[in-house]
Amino acid sequence: MIKVMLIAGARPNFMKIAPIARAFDSRADHIAYKIVHTGQHYDANMSDIFFEELGIRNPDYHLGAGGGSHARQTAKIMVEFEAVCEQERPDLVMVVGDVNSTLACSVVAKKMHIKVAHVEAGLRSFDLDMPEEINRMVTDAISDIFFVTEEQGMTNLKKEGKPESCIHFVGHVMIDNLFYQLSQLEKMDSSVLKHNDYKSGHTEYGVVTLHRPSNVDDKPTLIRIFKTLDQISKRLPLIFPIHPRTQKNMEAFGIQPPETITLTPPLSYMAFLNLWKDAKLALTDSGGLQEETTALGIPCLTIRENTERPITITQGTNELVGTSEHKIFDAFEKIMAGNWRTGQKPDLWDGRASDRITDILLAHYH
Repeated sequence: MIKVMLIAGARPNFMKIAPIARAFDSRADHIAYKIVHTGQHYDANMSDIFFEELGIRNPDYHLGAGGGSHARQTAKIMVEFEAVCEQERPDLVMVVGDVNSTLACSVVAKKMHIKVAHVEAGLRSFDLDMPEEINRMVTDAISDIFFVTEEQGMTNLKKEGKPESCIHFVGHVMIDNLFYQLSQLEKMDSSVLKHNDYKSGHTEYGVVTLHRPSNVDDKPTLIRIFKTLDQISKRLPLIFPIHPRTQKNMEAFGIQPPETITLTPPLSYMAFLNLWKDAKLALTDSGGLQEETTALGIPCLTIRENTERPITITQGTNELVGTSEHKIFDAFEKIMAGNWRTGQKPDLWDGRASDRITDILLAHYH
C-alpha cells in the first residue's frame, strides 16, 4: 500500500488533484491518500457542495495558512505541513502547479526524506519576475518524479539535468477534470447556475478574467486594458467574473466599465464553465484558462507578454497579445471575422492523465 499526501493550496489546485483523487479511489487496494488543503487562498465558495461537484471528499487536513507576504505564507505552510508529515509519515507527497503551497510542501517533504512528485512539472515562462516561475523552478529542482503536461516540459527538464527515467509525459490532469465536469454539466439543469440567464440572453458574448499583479496593480496598464475591453464590448458584450484584487484596484484607480461589460463576483467552477464553454472568445491572464480553451477549441487572447504553456499557442487556439490596445483589438477583429485558427487538441490531452499517473506510481512502488 502506497501512502500519498495530495496537496492543494488554492481553488484551481483542487481542479487538478480531483481527477488524481478519483483515479486513486479506483485503486484503493493499492493506494491510500490524504488531501491537504493549505488554506493559501480563502474562498467562500469552497463548501461541501464544491467538493461534491468535483467528485472528491473534503480535505483531511486544513492548514489555515491564509494570506500575508510570500515569505510569511510559505513559512506558515511549512511549519503546519511538517507537523502533518510527522504524524502521517507518507511515502510520497504529490504537489500540483506553481503556487506557494507547491514550493513549501515540496521543501518540507524533501528535508524529511519523503519523495516528492510534481504534477505539471517542467513548465517555464523564463520570467523571474513571476513568483510562480520561482515556485516552479525550486519545486522541480528537488522533486523525484516529474509528471509533464506537454513536450516542451520534457525538453526543459532534460536541459536542467533531470534523469529521463524520472520524467513522465502523461497529459494534463486539468483537462481530465474539464472533461469530467462537462459530463456532470450535461447531466444537470444548467438553468440553476449563476448567470445562465446572461448566456441565454446573448447570442454571442466573450468572457474576461484578470488577476495577475503585472496587469491589475499598475494603474496605467489596468486603465489601458479596460479601455480596450470597452472598445471590444461595443461589438461583443463581455462578462467578467472579477477577482477581489482587480475589483479593489479598479475602485482605487477610478475605473468605471460601461454597461456592455457585465461584472460579477467570482463564480463556482461549474457556473463559469457553463459560461465560457460557449463563449465567442476568452480574454485572460490565467494559465488554466489558456489550456482549457485550447482543449475545447475556443479562441483565447492572453493578456501577458509570455506564457509557460507554449503548446496552447503552437497547437491550440491561444495567442499572446500583451497589454497593447492595438494588438488585442487586431486579434479580436480576426476572431470576429472568422479568421482564427482552429487549433488541435495536444497529445495525451484525452482525459486519462490521472490514470497514467496512477499506473506509473504503482509500477514505481511495486
